[in-house]
Amino acid sequence: MGISPEGARRFHVAAALNAKAKVSMSRFEPNSYINYDMLRSNIDIVRKRLNRPLTLSEKIVYGHLDDPAGQEIVRGRTYLRLRPDRVAMQDATAQMAMLQFISSGLPKVAVPSTIHCDHLIEAQIGGAQDLQRAKEVNHEVYNFLASAGAKYGVGFWKPGSGIIHQIILENYAYPGVMLIGTDSHTPNGGGLGCICIGVGGADAVDVMAGIPWELKCPNVIGVKLTGTLSGWTSPKDVILKVAGILTVKGGTGAIVEYHGPGVDSISCTGMATICNMGAEIGATTSVFPFNHRMKTYLEKTGRGEIAALANENQDLLVPDSGCHYDQIIEINLSELKPHINGPFTPDLAHPVSDIGSVAEKNGWPLDVKVGLIGSCTNSSYEDMGRAASLAKQALDKGLKCKAQFTVTPGSEQIRATIERDGYAKLLRDVGGVVLANACGPCIGQWDRRDVKKGEKNTIVTSFNRNFTARNDANPATHAFVTSPEIVTALAIAGTLKFNPETDFLTAPNGEKFKLVPPTGDELPARDFDPGQDTYQHPPPDGSGLKVDVNPQSNRLQLLEPFDRWSGNDLEDLRVLIKVKGKCTTDHISAAGPWLKFRGHLDNISNNLLIGAVNIENDAVNKIRNLLTGEFGGVPDVARHYKKHNVSWVVVGDENYGEGSSREHAALEPRHLGGRAIIVKSFARIHGEYEIFLPLEAKRHLPIDFNSSVWSVNRNKLEETGPAPLKAVIKHSDGSSETIELNHTFNETQIEWFQAGSALNRMKALQK
Repeated sequence: MGISPEGARRFHVAAALNAKAKVSMSRFEPNSYINYDMLRSNIDIVRKRLNRPLTLSEKIVYGHLDDPAGQEIVRGRTYLRLRPDRVAMQDATAQMAMLQFISSGLPKVAVPSTIHCDHLIEAQIGGAQDLQRAKEVNHEVYNFLASAGAKYGVGFWKPGSGIIHQIILENYAYPGVMLIGTDSHTPNGGGLGCICIGVGGADAVDVMAGIPWELKCPNVIGVKLTGTLSGWTSPKDVILKVAGILTVKGGTGAIVEYHGPGVDSISCTGMATICNMGAEIGATTSVFPFNHRMKTYLEKTGRGEIAALANENQDLLVPDSGCHYDQIIEINLSELKPHINGPFTPDLAHPVSDIGSVAEKNGWPLDVKVGLIGSCTNSSYEDMGRAASLAKQALDKGLKCKAQFTVTPGSEQIRATIERDGYAKLLRDVGGVVLANACGPCIGQWDRRDVKKGEKNTIVTSFNRNFTARNDANPATHAFVTSPEIVTALAIAGTLKFNPETDFLTAPNGEKFKLVPPTGDELPARDFDPGQDTYQHPPPDGSGLKVDVNPQSNRLQLLEPFDRWSGNDLEDLRVLIKVKGKCTTDHISAAGPWLKFRGHLDNISNNLLIGAVNIENDAVNKIRNLLTGEFGGVPDVARHYKKHNVSWVVVGDENYGEGSSREHAALEPRHLGGRAIIVKSFARIHGEYEIFLPLEAKRHLPIDFNSSVWSVNRNKLEETGPAPLKAVIKHSDGSSETIELNHTFNETQIEWFQAGSALNRMKALQK
């Protein structure tokens, strides 16, 4: 049975049903087309079947069904087979994704796809110097990605082009599109009326190979916005407030759909900010309805034809009247106050007016060491303009930032435009360092030297995530996330006790003054300055090109397929570690300096669970080797077990694997001999990897650290749904007990698991 790459081109064929629908979706991809007629046809089929009004997210998701007439659709229960329009990959995850695609044996990607070089640039000195250093250090990886893209038909955005999500918003996103990206903050595109979902590299490979992509039919959480944003309150405060309400797991299994009259007071890029950070509540994605703010943004970014076409099809791009939401949250923007969330988790929400007293009460450092603005969440022209307006006020009074201050433009287009319009100069003059157009400190790519590791300190950022040690590898850093405006104000004041709405600053001449609420244009009065050309389009035929991977490389490694399931039960499994508390993908597979090994599975496996806390001794990266009785690092013990043919399991708590769409956190355990992960619950993406057995227990997991051995009965794997598996726990005193565990696989994922991986199954189908 062959896999047809044409299967996934349904929304891209040049022979569109309606000639008016044949509008090129990007100046970089003249052969990619929008087909609202196909979307409308599918929606009409589903609406007649369900006989009810549809939410916006339902329209877009169900409009991309592989079989709209026959697909079973039950929110929160059934699995949908979907045909996404395109794929986007950032350079850290693209390495493994492209290595997997090469292993598939297919000649070319089936849907428009792009690679974006944004994760491997470390912030050290400043934009130009850091970019040049990254090009030299990562030359081998960039060359691999560029050549693989050229051979297999994937567009390549060179280092310095900007952050993947900003590039997508500027070039590829459009109302009604379904896009999957190998980064958890892919939902950023929801600010332009898209369904953009973060996935692991294996899912991206499936779509690039022309295989229908499976997604559990999401519930829909409605967030009704009323009132109007004003003063110090920004779009970021909406999602900071929602995170405080829903927590880091409250959105799991759901799409968050914003609606209501308050939507029109938020800019398109502001909506993108809200959708971007929706990843921190565990949501599948977030989306806003099409409106005039999106239309204007499309026009300003050179996509006027698309804006006009979306306007003609607006009924497809807004929710139906009377549609049903599984949960509704109401926020009055006129009453919303500026927020700041943290430390150590993005759902610990505080009004800015309270954070000083809360910090004092909890013993959090009050002095702000560094303020950091930018990242994929908040690096728009509007964000930079509002921050620059505060910088100008401080400069006019003779003040500069008391804290260190960094600025990360979201794209080369943003960098060039804020340079032209004077914003970058204001931000530099107030004490800022403009970094490269890249992720930088947001993902731990920060060579921070102002504090020692272990030194307690506070930083404030406009980023989206603030897990322990994420930004600077220092577990004692108290990181808070807030808006760029509040970051700038706190960097100028130098303390968490400063409330810009009420407090005064003191000028060098002794004059006391208040900062006026920030202002900034939503879009530049003149057109955007595109800056340097950083895009490489793939040739029409790359079949004759070669992709080299040096067998001696410590950065890249061709993949060997995982072994198939033998059909037997899992027996004599040792417990590698029982993790205490929160265990994100940063704990499982750290980023920062480890990013350079993302294309080399064996080398990056040396960071397996080195950030997780061992419940036996409250230590990090110190676990008992049950074969020797000695303590060692987690990867070292895992390798010792593998060498001695001992399989093992990891035991965890709730929402295991939250955070980045980081499939290395799934690949590494399997590579080092892990066979199952047993937890109370999984985060959305992590529980869907088919290379290990994801098991959920609904009660306390009894563990004997000395010699616990598990046996897992897998006969039930032929059944779909939550059919329980039995696990026998054998204790060192000779006793044993049996508990029930639920796997999280659907029918297709079971097939993939039995084959060893989805890629193994894909190759088998091609024979």
